Amino acid sequence: MPFEQITTEVANRVLTITLYRPDRLNAWTATMGRELIEAFDQADADDEVRAIVITGAGRGYCAGADLAGGGETFDMRERERAEPVPRDNGGEFVLRVFSAVKPVIAAINGPAVGVGATMTLPMDIRLAADEARIGFVFTRRGIVPEACSSWFLPRIVGISQAIEWVVTGRVFSAREALRGGLIRSIHPTGELLEAA
Repeated sequence: MPFEQITTEVANRVLTITLYRPDRLNAWTATMGRELIEAFDQADADDEVRAIVITGAGRGYCAGADLAGGGETFDMRERERAEPVPRDNGGEFVLRVFSAVKPVIAAINGPAVGVGATMTLPMDIRLAADEARIGFVFTRRGIVPEACSSWFLPRIVGISQAIEWVVTGRVFSAREALRGGLIRSIHPTGELLEAA
């Protein structure tokens, strides 16, 4: 089945999954979440795939939830009317990554905010382009952190750093992410995917 909002390519036993909505900075949708879960299911079942790299098309990694729906974007009542769900779509994907049997590497090539940042937390290694910016911006939207980030983030960077980033909701540089322990290394944009 071809995907609509992601692309996949296997080379040298590495599956590269690219979030593919470049005109929207790869903003997250329920469709994207379902496709990512399907791609992980396929990768885990394929012995030729030894590792998974996730990146974004164009100049962004993932700009967070697609806000085209306005105020209803974060209204669970609206979503449950369409289809009852036990948790948010980003949370379902994060738990799928956490249970993956292959190593997962985030190649954060540009802005990664909201679910764009939280989706990387269960990944084994996170690398970023020198111009990437990251933000756990939930307080600015009046919502709580999603996609299991309140569990993952403190375990990666410590409680003090996690609280500072989440409570302020500010967007910060790749350099700050490196200093805070969120990412392993920073690379020029053109070299990021090769490094991953």
